[in-house]
Amino acid sequence: MTDESALFARLARTLAGYQPRVEADSTYAQAAVALVCVPDPEAILLIRRAERLGDPWSGQMGLPGGRRGREDPDLLATAIRETREEVGLDLAPGHLLGVLDDLTPMTVALPRVMVRPYVFHLNRRPDLVPNAEVAFASWVDVAAFLTTGVYAHWEVEALGYRMRRPGYQLSEGTVWGLTERILTPFFAVLTGTTPDSG
Repeated sequence: MTDESALFARLARTLAGYQPRVEADSTYAQAAVALVCVPDPEAILLIRRAERLGDPWSGQMGLPGGRRGREDPDLLATAIRETREEVGLDLAPGHLLGVLDDLTPMTVALPRVMVRPYVFHLNRRPDLVPNAEVAFASWVDVAAFLTTGVYAHWEVEALGYRMRRPGYQLSEGTVWGLTERILTPFFAVLTGTTPDSG
């Protein structure tokens, strides 16, 4: 990794020594997402999932990723494959900074799936080519997430219900749910602070 920012350099050092929490319950289906970081200025890759009937995450903001396929030797391979398929971005194990804690849904209304976040770093912002599963993909500046008032409890809708949940209200949409649960501790590691909820 070259030409890295001070923030991402600190992130790399922290993740190198981090022991992520691993979900031991084998009854969960396995999935992985890619949290891709780029410099100038620091940003991460976000997608909005396409509207799809029967998809509990339909239309939501998130990170590229999905369920482990039979052809995937491990979950790192899943994150790399799904990112290539969803946004046309070729990641490699050499881009990997580390792994965050495994997460599972907090409601029984969602599928029993374990999600493992992999953090990658690239030295530039490649072009993105979303497939049919992705409504749009964008590099979103880290500063946009950390602006006062962006992180709060917002009204969201899922599975036919409206509710208030913690999340990030961005111009691209509201980031909440599993993605918020990945990003909030990620930003705490990245900046050494927690998001300002105003």
